[in-house]
Amino acid sequence: MRLILGIGNPNDRYRYNRHNVGFMCLDYLANKYSISFLPSRNDYYLAEHKVGENYFSLIKPSNYVNNSGFSAMQALSKYRASIDDLLVIHDDVYLTTGTFRVKLTGGDGGHKGVSSIIYHLSSDDVARIRIGVGGKEFSQDNIAEYVLSDFCKEDERLLIEVFENCSALVEAFICGGIKQLLDVNSKLAKPNNNSDINS
Repeated sequence: MRLILGIGNPNDRYRYNRHNVGFMCLDYLANKYSISFLPSRNDYYLAEHKVGENYFSLIKPSNYVNNSGFSAMQALSKYRASIDDLLVIHDDVYLTTGTFRVKLTGGDGGHKGVSSIIYHLSSDDVARIRIGVGGKEFSQDNIAEYVLSDFCKEDERLLIEVFENCSALVEAFICGGIKQLLDVNSKLAKPNNNSDINS
């Protein structure tokens, strides 16, 4: 079982916030596979499906971003999965909107949701797709306000291509794990986009 966990805040008021792009990507995937999210006994919503004979679960934590790690830990325990079966999708203010990068290991990059996952799993070897949400309105002085603001219409159009690329990466991960994800990622690589795996 592969687990795809998106980071975001669970309340509808945050639905289209930049901080919720992980949830937005999971909604895109759920729509692609014609599946719906259901509540679970744990602190997340889930949508299960399979590609061929490869089963996967989309995971949306039902707690807030800063506590994402608790949901990740619960999901790994429920499915008796290893950290190698987990792929996290989250926002990154230091990448421009319309871009994405794969990261296989390393620090949280200042993202409190990623920090929580690293803490609760006791490892930073967590595969991630970082989706850019940065723009000209962003500065270090307004980071909290910025990530909790909604995407503009132009940004939403840029995200469609990003979600299509992320969908290809997720399906590769579901079918062949990290190795296949990296193979697909290398074919999607563009200048200034996802060419530098661990930066």
